[in-house]
Amino acid sequence: MNPGTMTTIAGIYEVCIGVPEPISAIQYWQQFGYRIGEVGELSADTAYQLYAVNSPLKAVRLYHQDADHGLIRLMTWEEPINQGLGISSMKVKGNRWTTALTDNLLGILNHADNAKAIGKTIRYSYPYWEVIYQKDRKSRPFVEPAVGVREMLLLQPLSRQVLFQRFGYVMSHYGKINHDAAFSTSQFTHLGLVVQDDSKQTLKFYEDVLGLLRTRDDVETSYESSLAGRDLFDLQPGEKFIVTAFDDPRSSQTDAMAARSGRLYIVRFPENIRLESHYTLAQPGSLGMSLYTYQVQGIEDYFDRVQSSHAQKFTNIMSNEFGEMSFSFVAPDGYFWTLVEKK
Repeated sequence: MNPGTMTTIAGIYEVCIGVPEPISAIQYWQQFGYRIGEVGELSADTAYQLYAVNSPLKAVRLYHQDADHGLIRLMTWEEPINQGLGISSMKVKGNRWTTALTDNLLGILNHADNAKAIGKTIRYSYPYWEVIYQKDRKSRPFVEPAVGVREMLLLQPLSRQVLFQRFGYVMSHYGKINHDAAFSTSQFTHLGLVVQDDSKQTLKFYEDVLGLLRTRDDVETSYESSLAGRDLFDLQPGEKFIVTAFDDPRSSQTDAMAARSGRLYIVRFPENIRLESHYTLAQPGSLGMSLYTYQVQGIEDYFDRVQSSHAQKFTNIMSNEFGEMSFSFVAPDGYFWTLVEKK
């Protein structure tokens, strides 16, 4: 698709986070550059119709500068259905996490160390050096620029984050840092899911039904090839995973530097690896990161597409807590999604 073509879907719009109360969550995400936007609520009956959760809901949308994707929706359920994924392993079916660009990775690491020192529930990794693009390129240390990223995992009871800092290159449309924020961080640049599907049939839904652009297809990470992958995803010797990315259709399949953020990363483990299934801990009603949304134009058309696909448990189109037309469904890979009509 031509990058200038008008599209009806863009990058992932929101990550929805179940929280016991919103104040401390707002304070936390403000440090990453987010600010309060719309506030809304639903009755238990309406919440059940849209999210399959029989509980009253209060919600707050958090914006990040002028970003139209990578936003946050804080969802406070009067009766949460479970405690969510917490700081459990990333190597589980049902896992959800967010990734953002920062200019202050060591500052975030300092806070993680301090949180651990006072007994906070937290899990995090060392900021590993990774070469994302041009992996075969060799440079002379201390003579030529080092081109790559440092990235770290940060798991807490209500958030599952990967933070990365770039060195030696820029990507103009892939993350806009809020330099006024304590941690100098962008909106979420990409969000992830873990699946097991050797046939790759479930991947077709995102391309054929939702109309996303498939990029970085079948990129392999093994225990032997990546210290970061080994640590972040608990890889054991001989294990690997394969990554496929689905982008905003205005992005580029051929020019990595022209890619747009809002990317969906699907991490696919081979079916011969035993993975626990935690889908029920990462769906609406759960605490923590429990739902992703896309914003679309022509929601009736998307409803027809989803209804005619292998998706299940799709709802009717109805008004959400912010007065936006929405509907929800479970994709063929088992993940719960909500589409929101763009105003």
